[in-house]
Amino acid sequence: MTRGKVIIVGGGIGGLAAAVAFHQRGLRVEVLERAAEFTEVGAGLAIQPNGLRALDAIGLGDRVRAGGPAEPLAGIRSRRGDWLVRNDVADLKRRFGSWATVHRADLIDLLRAAVPPEVLRPGIDVREVRPDGTVRHSGGTSTADLVVGADGVHSVTRRSVWPGLPGPRYVDYTTWRLIAPPRPVEGSVETWGRGERFGHVPMPDGRVYCYLMANAPAGSRIGLDELRERFARWHRPIPDLLGSADQDAVLQHDTYELPPLPAYVAGNVAVLGDAAHAMTPNLGQGACQALEDAVTLAQAVDTLGVRAGLAAYDRARRPRTQEIVRRSRQAGAAAHWTSAPLTALRDAVLPALPRTFFERSLTPAYTWTI
Repeated sequence: MTRGKVIIVGGGIGGLAAAVAFHQRGLRVEVLERAAEFTEVGAGLAIQPNGLRALDAIGLGDRVRAGGPAEPLAGIRSRRGDWLVRNDVADLKRRFGSWATVHRADLIDLLRAAVPPEVLRPGIDVREVRPDGTVRHSGGTSTADLVVGADGVHSVTRRSVWPGLPGPRYVDYTTWRLIAPPRPVEGSVETWGRGERFGHVPMPDGRVYCYLMANAPAGSRIGLDELRERFARWHRPIPDLLGSADQDAVLQHDTYELPPLPAYVAGNVAVLGDAAHAMTPNLGQGACQALEDAVTLAQAVDTLGVRAGLAAYDRARRPRTQEIVRRSRQAGAAAHWTSAPLTALRDAVLPALPRTFFERSLTPAYTWTI
């Protein structure tokens, strides 16, 4: 497809990556974003090898690697600090490639700078997307040869095109993210308790990206003081990281997963990222899969045309992403057990399992190439 117009609904990581990929292939692009500006208020983001290869496809991988080299997850500890799982970090990097850690806002800025500013339309509230490529929004009506719904877990695009499908489901735990001031930490580590967990990831500038998850009813709002109290007796440096954090730096979001869609395309419309396959954060693959979606979609449509390209995109992406949604759900399930006997059994059994047991859940994600 050497000519044509693409409207992208949503200016997050997946939407902007798609904009870059289509722009580089010579298509006219228009990105409609509801927020008043193209930015991201999130915290840190670990880009795994497959996500970096997707960024390589649009010429940005090395810039991310240079700015934020990182290590794979070193392993999982108990709340007392005992190792439950130890990963061979050097072997993971040798087998799969490099990791990087960036602030979400920095990645958004990098993607945004790779497209002409005139294609970005902030402050546009999309109200309906039709399979024929018509988009009704607060600025009027637009049409395109292809519409890409990259508008997140509560996607207007998805609801418009598939109104009868089930919506996202709450997975019974909420997530907090924050960036703590600079402090030495022992690599990227996750700690499991009973129905709650804590992870920390060092960032290139010395700050520490932290994420916490805990079983809670949807809509629960828990502040930093309560988090400090809940995790006060966990192993160090967890209490220290929370103690040094600023309340204004804490973001809380309920965790949702999208039931499997029967298709990611309909007519002249495709969905990608969380709009297509919102997943739990347990494998850290949400942004990476959105990046894969974006470059795969642009290549397929450019090579085959809209209809054939969309069919090829659906064949390539739906089985892979839905399998990763399933693996991600399973990977974190045991962290949210609340039974004392079950969690004690978990903590006794995990250290005895072979390393290959855990690697089987990681390999399919890391080995992707376009």
